[in-house]
Amino acid sequence: MPKQEVDISLLQDYLPSGTYEPVLNYLRQYKVHLTVAKERKSVLGDYRHRTHHDNHRISVNGNLNKYSFLITLLHELAHLLTFERFANKVMAHGREWKAIYSQLLDQFLKHHTFPPDIEKELLLSLQNPAASSCAEEGLLRVLRRYDTNATHLQLVEDLAANAIFRTGDGRVFQKGKKLRKRFQCKEVSTGKVYLFSPVYEVEMVNGKS
Repeated sequence: MPKQEVDISLLQDYLPSGTYEPVLNYLRQYKVHLTVAKERKSVLGDYRHRTHHDNHRISVNGNLNKYSFLITLLHELAHLLTFERFANKVMAHGREWKAIYSQLLDQFLKHHTFPPDIEKELLLSLQNPAASSCAEEGLLRVLRRYDTNATHLQLVEDLAANAIFRTGDGRVFQKGKKLRKRFQCKEVSTGKVYLFSPVYEVEMVNGKS
């Protein structure tokens, strides 16, 4: 996946006001190799622990808005701190990681880094952080309000019944009924049925709804 190493002086362009110094302190303390990746549909960021040959490595998608970028970076930093404390002896998103991630987030929440609507969702997530912010539907909806890049994508939940849409990999589906938390959607070419998160971003086909 194409990535580029961040000039540390430019990192503040990706972060909310007032967060550059505390983030920089973590990166320097743990000698983190930070890269900014092009948009990845499946992940917002990732972490690779240090080895005898390499430093800790973190990548974050560069197309994220500043609040999403910070939250994703803190998510990956929590993996780093968990590794430093427990190595590979605990689950990747187990209670140890959740506790450390909550502590990291709390440091920034105390300084009101985030707008009130994001702060409200983050306070809820602190009770039991998900393995990915992609899995926190309320947080995703709120963070999307702060995207500055124009996009033609829509959330599955905002499409009309029976709308035809295309996913990032080019597959075409028809929106069906909601089953509990997810929408039942049929792939047009195969007739197979898949379940979609209501906050999954898709492209309308020919503007049909």
